[in-house]
Amino acid sequence: MKRRQFLGFVGSHVFMWPFVARAQQPERLRRIGVLMPIIGPIAQSEVTAFLGALKGLGWAEGRNLQTDIRWGAGDADRFQSLSKELVSQQPDVIVGTGTPVVVALVRETRTIPIVFVNVADPIGSGFVEGLSRPGGNLTGFTTDNSALGGKWVELLKELAPRTARVTLLFNPATVVPLKIYMPSIQAAASSLAIEVNAAPVHAQDEIEGVITAQAGDRRNSIIVMPDPFNVTNRQQIIALAARYGVPAMYFTPTYFAESGGLVAYGSDFAEQFPQAAVYVDRILKGTKPADLPVQAPTKFDLVINLKTAKALGLDVPPTLLARAAGVIE
Repeated sequence: MKRRQFLGFVGSHVFMWPFVARAQQPERLRRIGVLMPIIGPIAQSEVTAFLGALKGLGWAEGRNLQTDIRWGAGDADRFQSLSKELVSQQPDVIVGTGTPVVVALVRETRTIPIVFVNVADPIGSGFVEGLSRPGGNLTGFTTDNSALGGKWVELLKELAPRTARVTLLFNPATVVPLKIYMPSIQAAASSLAIEVNAAPVHAQDEIEGVITAQAGDRRNSIIVMPDPFNVTNRQQIIALAARYGVPAMYFTPTYFAESGGLVAYGSDFAEQFPQAAVYVDRILKGTKPADLPVQAPTKFDLVINLKTAKALGLDVPPTLLARAAGVIE
């Protein structure tokens, strides 16, 4: 090779080195925090669906994404400590599940973008200014439908027609605010001549006392309110309701009816996790949470456990079966 050609070859390649080096630079690592109110197979499958959707959008753990997941145990104090941990890591986005979890997150930050799922009343809880224009650092997916409370009463009466008293089971520290559902619960109960009683519990060992108080009178039923405490203790609640012969209505089919609960009516929380991944992707690419509208479910499912109904001596009306999205035999 002639000297001039050689120098030209070297010069051109030296000139290209900065471009090659820039092209080979690793992608910027973005950080996501995830706070789940409980741990268990269903919650883990929800997180898996979320991460799978992110992967489909081009985000890969260790390449351009680092995910920090925290698992609660249906305990409000733990929600707060885990929120503090996540916020201290200064992630680019935090995903929070359920109203009590998001309350804890908001106490720790009003600047880090938060995408919520399974929040009952984002406006009333002060998370957003409006559904179409959230206006702050939060947006996400709500289960907001205050009429659900009335539906729980009506469906319970239809399935257990002797019901004359309904007891609401919840933990005050972790329950979705009762004020969301009480107007519709009271309206439906009044129209059906049903008495409504609140039964707050603060620890697992108080659950049995509430359920045994309903035993022995077929006019008594229970509504298990939306609450991560109730989800965490669902097997105990379901087993005690069966042992003492108390009809119980639950707020989500996934966690309760499919685990032996008598009847559940509500939306499928799992569907919101892939949707949350889309919002996280948009935020990581520059969209502000304030510009992403809060979305509400359009579908609510009724699931009936016929085996449990039979054990309780309940005859499920054919009209109710015809409306059910799922029947467990």
